[in-house]
Amino acid sequence: MAATKTQLLAKAAKGGSFLTEERQPDEIFTPEDFSEEHRQIAKTASEFTVNEVVPLADQIEAKNFEVTRTLLRKAGGLGLMAVDVPEAYGGLEMDKVTSAIIAESITKLASFSVAFTGHVGIGTLPLVWYGTEAQKRKYLPKLATGEWIGAYALSESSSGSDAMNCRTRAVLSPDGSHYILNGEKMWITNSGFADLFTVFAKIDGEKVSAFLVERNTPGFSVGPEEHKLGIRGSSTCPLILADCKVPVENLLGEPGKGHHIAFNILNIGRFKLGAACVGGARNGLQEAIAYAKERKAFGKSIAEFGLIQEKLAECATGIYAGESMVYRTIGMIDAALADVDTAGPEASREIQKRIEEYAVECSILKVWGSEMLDMAVDHVLQIFGGYGYVEEYPAERAYRDSRINRIFEGTNEINRLIITGWLMKRALAGQLPLLPAIKKLMDEVMSGPVAAEDHEGPLAAERHLLANAKRLTLFAAGAASQKYLQALADQQELMGALADCIMEVYALESCILRAEKLGANKQAIAMTQYYAANAVERVEQASRKVIAAVADGDMLRTQMAILRRLSKHEPSNTVALGRRIASHVLAAGRYAL
Repeated sequence: MAATKTQLLAKAAKGGSFLTEERQPDEIFTPEDFSEEHRQIAKTASEFTVNEVVPLADQIEAKNFEVTRTLLRKAGGLGLMAVDVPEAYGGLEMDKVTSAIIAESITKLASFSVAFTGHVGIGTLPLVWYGTEAQKRKYLPKLATGEWIGAYALSESSSGSDAMNCRTRAVLSPDGSHYILNGEKMWITNSGFADLFTVFAKIDGEKVSAFLVERNTPGFSVGPEEHKLGIRGSSTCPLILADCKVPVENLLGEPGKGHHIAFNILNIGRFKLGAACVGGARNGLQEAIAYAKERKAFGKSIAEFGLIQEKLAECATGIYAGESMVYRTIGMIDAALADVDTAGPEASREIQKRIEEYAVECSILKVWGSEMLDMAVDHVLQIFGGYGYVEEYPAERAYRDSRINRIFEGTNEINRLIITGWLMKRALAGQLPLLPAIKKLMDEVMSGPVAAEDHEGPLAAERHLLANAKRLTLFAAGAASQKYLQALADQQELMGALADCIMEVYALESCILRAEKLGANKQAIAMTQYYAANAVERVEQASRKVIAAVADGDMLRTQMAILRRLSKHEPSNTVALGRRIASHVLAAGRYAL
């Protein structure tokens, strides 16, 4: 793995431990810690998008895939496609922070961004991690340069989120030379022009496995393009496998272990999607600022109106919180990967295992980031007013393009279940001290008021809010666990509400740690205070939902009294904070600290 400062600046904390442990500012990685190489790659990716992709937006949106392929090859020539590919196969083998930086920086046109990330992530990584030596040598050099484009075929019409219930079958031929695949795949990104597909099928209808299928394979065909609400310039087609003959040497990984490939690849896809959502929100905010300063109403620019400034402040704060979480998470992943012997025979499995450690955080980035972006593009469109609804202006396309992110890489509903379920699973296995923390808190709160910690500095109040948000989350989790025990997983509404609490805790803590690491940065402090004021309300609301569903009578009254005690706080002046945040980004003309 290429040398990086990431591993020196972040602590490889145990995944999910943010609920039970305290982190210090110097233990996290933030965008301010980017190396000069990181910044140069961000500049290269951003300039490529602005200078090469955006001018061809109309052709890309019209599904001129030859233009998209040409641009992907150009990106390959710049090294942007090779970051996750080992050097031995023509790649650059750089850190995951670099991967995220590229995903964030290449988001000026979502249709192209989807094609790009679909190729470099889920299109290429299965082969990087699970391919044989022969498979890697045959395909990876072509994928790294963009000569060939990759695609990932998991979903089916009857099994989207329930991906392991796929119907596509694979049967070994009588002579043992190839597998015969039959079935159909749906919603496959890049399918209209990809050269290599990772296709999931059940061997003998039972063992989920992955296969490398080339486009010209007999029995393999691609259906018509889907016409979509958003990302219209990306290719999305069904795949038809009718007695498709795949050589046995193109089985990827072990028979029956396809679920490992599917789930581990999605963790990478989720953190990259979180980074891309931050980039999309940043682009939208810049468009909104420019328009708000130019548009006049009632004798002045609309940027001077308080309700417009409030929207700008919410967008800027969302970007700040999002990038704080994204790079904190990926910093931990890079730190965890720092001592992996990438030349060793078990390197791929060890890398997967260490990334899987942060499955909860990756799902948080996906869910929180996609919902933050939806908030941002909605605000941007509203700022543009009637023009926002017209195709000629950028807000309309961004609004449509954003919606898919809540479905990509596992729906937000599935990922909410992963967030809570994964933490509970690790707690029950003794891998995370969550149950002792819940028990300790339940004992404390049932015996009377909990003493407040003594914090200092400009974010002392926010530190107190964070501590109480953690307590509320543990308290709600404890109440739900007492009621349902291991059957809690069947109570999806409660699992979702607990996930909302968990996400807000991670977001708020990430904001606080970054602001403290920055020291006297007034904008970071203001955005942290602004985020905290709203986050604590969301945690209280989600906790209230859980408690009301698991208790009644005297127990409900007791637990609600505890909830009110834990959520009690002095309200912040979010109007003044919002104006301060908006004034800063308006002066800069973009998101800025």
